[in-house]
Amino acid sequence: MIVFRADRAVVDGVERPAAVLVDGERIVAVLARDGEVDADREVVLAADEVLLPGLVDTHVHVNEPGRTEWEGFATATRAAAAGGVTTIVDMPLNSLPPTLDVAALEVKRAAARGQCAVDVGFWGGAVPGNEAQLRALHEAGVFGVKCFMIDSGVPEFPALTSPRDALREVAAFDGLLIAHAEDGELVHDAHGPRYADFVASRPGAAEDSAIAHLLELAAETGARVHVVHLSSADALDRLAKARADGVRVTAETCPHYLTLAAEEVPDGDTRFKCCPPIRDADNRDRLWQALAEGTIDLVVSDHSPCTPELKRLDVGDFGLAWGGIASLQLGLPLVWTQARARGHGPADVVRWMSQRPAELVGLARKGGIVAGHDADLVVFAPDEEFEVGRLHHRNPVTPYAGRRLHGVVRATYLRGAPTDGPPRGELLRRGG
Repeated sequence: MIVFRADRAVVDGVERPAAVLVDGERIVAVLARDGEVDADREVVLAADEVLLPGLVDTHVHVNEPGRTEWEGFATATRAAAAGGVTTIVDMPLNSLPPTLDVAALEVKRAAARGQCAVDVGFWGGAVPGNEAQLRALHEAGVFGVKCFMIDSGVPEFPALTSPRDALREVAAFDGLLIAHAEDGELVHDAHGPRYADFVASRPGAAEDSAIAHLLELAAETGARVHVVHLSSADALDRLAKARADGVRVTAETCPHYLTLAAEEVPDGDTRFKCCPPIRDADNRDRLWQALAEGTIDLVVSDHSPCTPELKRLDVGDFGLAWGGIASLQLGLPLVWTQARARGHGPADVVRWMSQRPAELVGLARKGGIVAGHDADLVVFAPDEEFEVGRLHHRNPVTPYAGRRLHGVVRATYLRGAPTDGPPRGELLRRGG
């Protein structure tokens, strides 16, 4: 057995001294800091360190197989572990084949097996015509199904602009549908280097319209829905009202929407392109307020990397560049740097980035330092500063290059063992 002793640990939603006793892969007790235990080894945290539960990132595009030159399970999960993330859930698109049926899910599981430094689960996909596959995907262990209400950017994953039939099917087995909510009727092409033109081409109204339609369908069908990567703060009141009216809806946002602002994006720097786009500083402040109030439930990366060529930095054209920001390794320090400046503590970040993502997908053994949970633990130095440099994901193209951040992950433990050894991540199934 191992005991972790910390003057500061996030336990039961608060920061306090604790001794965390681990037997094999599980936490067996959370005790007083200096309590006597019969352990084979002690890990004593330094005075400037905080013990956190491993983060759970439910929005990661690994892209393997098929587009492994963009990313892969080995590189993505090493990046996750370096950033204190011990569980990821992989998105169903950008890999080939996309995860639209059980056969494709098994192809993806085979590609991941033996490569993963952290635990990995999978989303299925909902596209026009595959409603009959959704129950089988659910029974095969996906954590839910994702749809795009606008063009996804890849032809093999077409848009489901009105997911009524998918929601009826998902409601029948009480599953979860997660949605990229933008209304294509309100989006137009914008080419050139001006970031302001790109933002104007994907206005907040496009998100608001799609979210309104999704909420109407969720109320009609009784299905459980989740809005991914919320960017537009104008949709917050609508989300709050729907929830008050009994609609089963949750929402996430991402580090880039909480960290960056449109006014700061240099023209031609397509590393900042993502969809929906990074909006202005006032919008960012409203997202932070909603996160603090609970209207936004959680923060996940939407790690969506590509090869450097696809970012089209050679021409700086936001219309041509692939939309996606790679931040899996940096999510914790990015959010923490902003959170600490806004008066939040480590317990808040744990709630947003560990507890609530685990709750979203029903991972009952993840998301907290709790007896019976997996011993997924992070040694975090919240006051140490660093400059963003070497990254572990396959193509380290990032808008955060050279940025100074607070918060260094000094060690990550997956189910009781350090993640710097051979890959021992498990492939997770819903309900497991």
